[in-house]
Amino acid sequence: MKLGFVSAILPDLSFDRVIEFADSEGFECVEVMCWPKGKAERRYAGVTHIDVTAFSEADVKKVEGRMADSDVEISALGYYPNPLTPDEEAAQVYIDHLKSVIRAAAMLDLDTVNTFIGRDWTRSVDENWPHFQEVWPPLIDFAEEHGVRIGIENCPMLFTQDEWPGGKNLAHSPLIWRRMFSEIPSENFGLNYDPSHLVWQQMDPVKPLTEFANHIFHVHAKDARVDPAMLDEVGILATPLTYHTPKLPGLGDVDWGRFFSVLTDIGYDGPVCIEVEDRAYEGSLERRKAALVQSARYLRQFMS
Repeated sequence: MKLGFVSAILPDLSFDRVIEFADSEGFECVEVMCWPKGKAERRYAGVTHIDVTAFSEADVKKVEGRMADSDVEISALGYYPNPLTPDEEAAQVYIDHLKSVIRAAAMLDLDTVNTFIGRDWTRSVDENWPHFQEVWPPLIDFAEEHGVRIGIENCPMLFTQDEWPGGKNLAHSPLIWRRMFSEIPSENFGLNYDPSHLVWQQMDPVKPLTEFANHIFHVHAKDARVDPAMLDEVGILATPLTYHTPKLPGLGDVDWGRFFSVLTDIGYDGPVCIEVEDRAYEGSLERRKAALVQSARYLRQFMS
C-alpha cells in the first residue's frame, strides 16, 4: 500500500507546492483535485490543482516533469460533483467536465478517477435508478475506452438542509453497490472506499471489504466520531452533522487496526489517501499541514 493524501485540504497551494510538501513529508502519493476553476458550492470542493480544461500535451509534460523530480505519485484524479442532479444544465456541465478529467488521466497514464454517482436528493433510490441507467453506462464505456477506472466514493452527501432527505450520492451502502455493479458489470467500475461514512450511518465499515474486494480501487483514510448522547437526543433522522463529527484517523470511531487487518487479507495494495475534514485543524495552512503529518504518523503503524 502507498500512503498519501487528498489535495483538497491544501487549496492555497499550487500543484507544485502540494507535491513539494508531499515529498518533504515522505508521502508516496497524492489524489489531485481537478475541479473546474470557479467558486465552489460546498466545503472542500472547487479545488483545482490540475486544470483539465483544454488539457494539452504541454500540460502533460509540465505535470510529468514535476512528478519526475519527486518520489511522489498521483494516485488518482479527483472530481466530486452530482451528475444526477435534477438541474439538467448543471448535470451536463458536470458530465462534460468528468469526461475531461478522464481524458486527462489517460493522457497522464493514470488509471483511476474518483467521483460521485450523484442523486436527485428529493427522490427515492428506485426513482433515481432510470436516470442512473441513462447517465452511467455511457460514462463507464467512455472510461473503458480511455483505459481509466472510475472509483465511486461512498459518501451519502447528506449533511446540510439542501441535501435533505436523500443526499446527493446514491452509492452510500453495500445494498446499492451490489445493484450498481450488477447493472454495470465492468472491471473499470469500482469504489473509492471511505470507512468513515459507514460509521456515522451505523454500519460496520470493515465487513464490506471482503465482498467488494475486487471493486476497491482507492481508499480514503478519514475518521468520524459519533456522539451517542446527541444521537439519543435527535435520532438518525436529524441532519447527520448534528450527531457526528469528521475527525483525523485515530481520533474517531474507526477501528483502524481491524480495518487494515482485513484490507491486507483481501490483498489490497493500492493507495490509502488521508482526507482531512476535521474542523479542529482547519484554522491555518500550517494546522492543515500538521493534520496530514499527524494522520500519517498514526496510519504508518498499520502499513509496511
